[in-house]
Amino acid sequence: MKYAVSLFAGLLVGVALFIVGLYLNPFSGRATVSPLAVSDERVMDLSFSLVPGDSILYTDHGESIVKPHPDRVAELWEKGVVETKLYVTPLSSSRGGLVGLGIKFFSKSEQTELIKGKAIANSDWHVYLPGQGTFFIEQTENFWPYIREVIVPARASSGDNWVGTFHSTTTNGPGALGTGRVTGGSGIFEGMDSESVEALTARGYSAVTGPVSMDGNLTIEMRSRAEPAE
Repeated sequence: MKYAVSLFAGLLVGVALFIVGLYLNPFSGRATVSPLAVSDERVMDLSFSLVPGDSILYTDHGESIVKPHPDRVAELWEKGVVETKLYVTPLSSSRGGLVGLGIKFFSKSEQTELIKGKAIANSDWHVYLPGQGTFFIEQTENFWPYIREVIVPARASSGDNWVGTFHSTTTNGPGALGTGRVTGGSGIFEGMDSESVEALTARGYSAVTGPVSMDGNLTIEMRSRAEPAE
């Protein structure tokens, strides 16, 4: 009996050490500087709120802590989209004015390897800027720094919340420099083939309801084909 107890205790210690090692993985730091920060091309910045209640629409399979919004929106239960989240949000320019609409689809990627500090999502944006045109963004994002530094502390907190300052570039591909792929659709963006980077800034998160104070940002390299949104 004592050998079984020792074996069980050893397994518990091993699991605990694995979890601690995973959480403290020194190779999973967050990226805080955009790969486009040194670009010679003109860039356009679009910002948006990541608080679900601030969105026009948010939905998923209905079992996450974030409640679908508005109340009567359909949940994504079909087999092909059950792991997908859909987010529709107003977009603002760098000057703070409303300039358009963004529709984002994202889902967990098979590239996720938590032991390597990779919580990967495949995501796509359809961006519509009235009077300017449309474009599409294809990217992969790594949310592990956000999970490790915001979500885990919130769930470990006695108050089920996290308050602080967190900023991270989430985009990590498919571009060689960790950028997303931009394809022009219509208007001044027609024919554009460019790159983009998405980042998030968090100041408050609830383990019960999700983001409380959180913003996102899209930086799009224009490559001299279009003017930034005003």
